[in-house]
Amino acid sequence: MATQLQIARAGTITDQLKFVAETENLDAELVRDELAAGRLIIPANKLHLKTNLKLTGIGRVLTTKVNANIGTSSVRSSVEAEIEKMQAALSVGADAVMDLSTGGNLDATREKLLARCPVPFGTVPIYQVIEGRNVEDINSKVILEIIEKQAKQGVDFFTIHAGVLKEHLPLLEKRVAGIVSRGGALLAKWMLYHNKQNPLYEIFDDLCDILAEYDICFSLGDGLRPGCIADATDQAQIAELRTLGELTQRAQEKGCQVMVEGPGHVPFDQIQYNMEIQQQICRGAPFYVLGPLVTDIAAGYDHITSAIGGTAAAFYGASFLCYVTPREHLGLPNADDVRAGVIAAKIAAHAADIARGLKGAAERDRELSIARSNLDWKTHLAKSLDPQTAEEMHIEACKEIESGQLPSADYCTMCGRKWCSVRINREVREAIKKLRIEY
Repeated sequence: MATQLQIARAGTITDQLKFVAETENLDAELVRDELAAGRLIIPANKLHLKTNLKLTGIGRVLTTKVNANIGTSSVRSSVEAEIEKMQAALSVGADAVMDLSTGGNLDATREKLLARCPVPFGTVPIYQVIEGRNVEDINSKVILEIIEKQAKQGVDFFTIHAGVLKEHLPLLEKRVAGIVSRGGALLAKWMLYHNKQNPLYEIFDDLCDILAEYDICFSLGDGLRPGCIADATDQAQIAELRTLGELTQRAQEKGCQVMVEGPGHVPFDQIQYNMEIQQQICRGAPFYVLGPLVTDIAAGYDHITSAIGGTAAAFYGASFLCYVTPREHLGLPNADDVRAGVIAAKIAAHAADIARGLKGAAERDRELSIARSNLDWKTHLAKSLDPQTAEEMHIEACKEIESGQLPSADYCTMCGRKWCSVRINREVREAIKKLRIEY
């Protein structure tokens, strides 16, 4: 059976493609053109599509999407906790979820999460390849078996670190942070031990065959992404990106949909260049970026750091933002951290969509502003990005008022009746209206 990419290139508009077009208020032919050109993807494993998957498109003509990473570790492993995290992410609008589990029963964890996941679901198969093995013992047979197993479970996109090549490793010598990608570090260790090329690169055509069979998207991993701003846009990062450009073309020729992963830690002034060079090298394939974080010193606040970088990245070329939680670099996030990370990334994505002038992007802002100026609290809260938090803060403010009740439409909770600019503004408007009538 043909993949979505192959069907789009044949000129056919499928029901899946039509659904994405309608969701985004775009012409279906435009979406087909972008999909056929490799500038847009619809991550949808044929098996997940038969169960609970709601389709989502990723590409520059669409709204910017947000991914939430969850997953167990060797230190802490609880399927229930990961389900709670996933539900927290979905409750505030995560468009996709990645399971990065490295502890516990990985197959069972993945199965339970997928059964409850209505959005595109991704994994990094190399993590399971390592489970119960020394890095040195990895071989192509094991890699292909694991990827086939996860494909049959319904995974929609795989992070594949096939762009980290043996010849890139000497370029890391001057780095401050070295390799911060777990997949990249594991493969670098394997290559140095065996003095051979990256096995994922060597078997890339075989990987394409499996992914095409299930219509799984490649998420070409950036194993040499910069882990601090001092390493940003260095030779190693760009060398890997050029390999990812080659692999993008090879995968698309085999009928596979592709997105490309990007940094990482990048100073604000380098973000535009990073977005533009990826678009050039990878021929417009959707760019999936982690942050980027624009400074290294915001431990405990990296959801904010990444939102700053994410807005610029989405404005200049990224289509997909991977959230960063407040606990990044410090520990495994809990459900509250996940929630905060998704909200920060959603703010960045939406701000960029407004700045890009996407059709309808600012409409919700306008509706909220009208409600705010009319002191229509119900609509004001409902239109906010996180209605639950907005309502909790509003109710807390109302409790400070003597009556403990929601304020009347006559003034807001911030200033009191005498100082309320919204109330005064309404009086000014009425006075201006009266003047127009009289004159």
